[in-house]
Amino acid sequence: MRFFLTELGLESVEFDRGEDAITAVQGGRVSCLITGLELPDMRAEDLIRRIGLSTKPMTVIAVTASGDEERTRNLEAMGVKATIQKGGDWKEKLREYF
Repeated sequence: MRFFLTELGLESVEFDRGEDAITAVQGGRVSCLITGLELPDMRAEDLIRRIGLSTKPMTVIAVTASGDEERTRNLEAMGVKATIQKGGDWKEKLREYF
């Protein structure tokens, strides 16, 4: 993912844990967040709640191998801009947002 974002001319930082991402977002160092649905220390839904998209607007994109449509709808209702399926043309779909 990082190499792909660099190819698009975007600066990116990777986080191994949701807590680290939350700290970066709260510190104002993140303008867009791309996340998986299952992080080592929390689920994407918990990450979104903790970030508080209603008080700190930013673009959030979830990337998943799961085809769980209900979960996708729930994430989008929480403010996630898109949920992109891994495989296939995921890079092309990400290009649409950048």
